[in-house]
Amino acid sequence: MRDFTELNKLTYTIRGCIFEVYKTLGPGLLEPVYRGTMMQELKLQGLQARQEVVIPVVYKGVNLGFNYRMDILVEDSIIVELKSVEKLHPVFFKQLTNYLKLTHKPLGLLVNFNCTDVAKEIHRIAN
Repeated sequence: MRDFTELNKLTYTIRGCIFEVYKTLGPGLLEPVYRGTMMQELKLQGLQARQEVVIPVVYKGVNLGFNYRMDILVEDSIIVELKSVEKLHPVFFKQLTNYLKLTHKPLGLLVNFNCTDVAKEIHRIAN
């Protein structure tokens, strides 16, 4: 498990990747485009990341046989959920919170690329 200092540094780098992707592409594209470009930008920054990572739903030790998929997992520590929507609805925050609980990861970022100011559309959620 990474300590808070490491997580903060990692989050700072991820935010830089988000800003670079947004500056280059702008708003209004589909989520898979942002996911692919984020993966490339994270790689350019020397970070290990996986996309569409399967999250099995386990209840009291029993795998229930269905899964969720997180958009991006960075350095096996931070979940990055990407959206390209008019408005972030409360269900998106709950989705990321549930992913954090199911995976026992310490931190997540929810990002909406369909906006005029991406800095205001990056939300940090701790587990």
